[in-house]
Amino acid sequence: MAFHSILFDGPGARLVADQPDYFTDLNLDQVVTAITAGRREYDLAPFFYTRLRTEDAIAYRQEVARDLEDGALSDCVAAFARRMRAMREHLQQISQLHYQRQKQRWFLDAVAIYCDAVTILAGDLAAMELGSRGFRAFRDYLADYTGSGAFTALAAQTKSLLGRLAGIRYCLHILGSRIRVTRYDGEADYSADVATTFARFARGAVKDYRSRFADLADMDHVEAGILDLVAKLYPEIFAELEEFCGARRGYLDAAVAVFDREVQFYAAYLEFAAPFRTAGLGFCYPRVCAESKEVAASQTFDVALAARLIPEQQPVVCNDFFLTGPERILVVSGPNQGGKTTFARTVGQLHHLASLGLPVPGSEARLLAFDQMFTHFERGENLQDLRGKLEDDLTRIHGILAAATASSIVIMNEIFTSTTLQDAVFLGTRVLEQIVDLDLLCVCVTFIDELTATVSMMSTVVPDNPAERTYQIVRRPADGLAYALAIAEKYGLTYRALKDRI
Repeated sequence: MAFHSILFDGPGARLVADQPDYFTDLNLDQVVTAITAGRREYDLAPFFYTRLRTEDAIAYRQEVARDLEDGALSDCVAAFARRMRAMREHLQQISQLHYQRQKQRWFLDAVAIYCDAVTILAGDLAAMELGSRGFRAFRDYLADYTGSGAFTALAAQTKSLLGRLAGIRYCLHILGSRIRVTRYDGEADYSADVATTFARFARGAVKDYRSRFADLADMDHVEAGILDLVAKLYPEIFAELEEFCGARRGYLDAAVAVFDREVQFYAAYLEFAAPFRTAGLGFCYPRVCAESKEVAASQTFDVALAARLIPEQQPVVCNDFFLTGPERILVVSGPNQGGKTTFARTVGQLHHLASLGLPVPGSEARLLAFDQMFTHFERGENLQDLRGKLEDDLTRIHGILAAATASSIVIMNEIFTSTTLQDAVFLGTRVLEQIVDLDLLCVCVTFIDELTATVSMMSTVVPDNPAERTYQIVRRPADGLAYALAIAEKYGLTYRALKDRI
């Protein structure tokens, strides 16, 4: 296949510039910030905002990510990235230099680094067994590119110029403030004689009285003047260097530049996932399907929360969930601070990460290739729109239901908390009925047990100590007992406590 991109299986992909609306509710903004830290130069965030639309596009990325989990391939890609970064640093340094001839030499060095980076990567890939369509296509592209007349001429001219410049030798005759530059003509090197003469007086480690020159990238005016005189002694070489810099401005191949940026999407994510795996938390490549809504995941977790807990050596609780047959809605209830919201976020995070073609937290997962994701999390009142909290909830949910399709996912957290229980039951029931009619996948976190007539899941507590949360979310009919018992224990209102007091 022709190589278009290491991220996309075809040409014409359009990146999303702004993060999706659901990112903040699901804490995916924190996840992307952590993943892209230290790689600002690549501007990776839009890749994490842009979901893939087809199963084959997702499979294309999964194949590439699997290849990159091979340490040898990962190492050679990292080495390529370091060389390309050094090349860019050279080009950036040019803009800070003042003297034209020095700028030309830095440009020549940048091209030399680029030629080495591409040649070495092409050789590394040629020697590897690659399973992904993306890397195989890029390997073939690099083989053609490095074997092309344009590249071989660029590499040969660069090497020739470097060799000729390295072969220049000249003498400086310094008299007062005057400097005369001449070609080297076999003059004796007196520095070696001086060093030999005084070697006999060496007595081990002594104080060094020599002055040190400042190690600055930019030349001073004396050095620039000397270089101009050297250029007059060797006009052919410096004329070729000047011509090279003018003719080779567009030396960087577009596909190589795209690969250099795009491959960091995988490298950044796999580096982010490494501490999780070290801590014993698994990642898997999910089966992603656009047709089936029978979703499931085993031993999964909230990556944003886990990223905070692991450095503190705190345990991360994993959970399972599944929907089969006609099941579409997970209604999660149970005591407060029991992990219900974290569980809802986890389901949303799984689907977004899967839509990027990346491994997701868990030992196994089967997920939906969704078209849109909507979240409804509690927000404070907005003084600008003069709407009450209930009106705002209804307006937002109405907008979600109007825009959603049968392939959408809705994550709702504690809806209608600002009204009476009777009204909340009525409104919540109507909303879930609309979701059923639209055939949406939904996770609904609620304090209302009456809404758990669909697939009910509950956050659990330690049986002998109801005030202690396990953060396990299990399939179970809502009973309303755990939360009430914990409150009663907290305020000393259990039967035993009351009897003892009486």
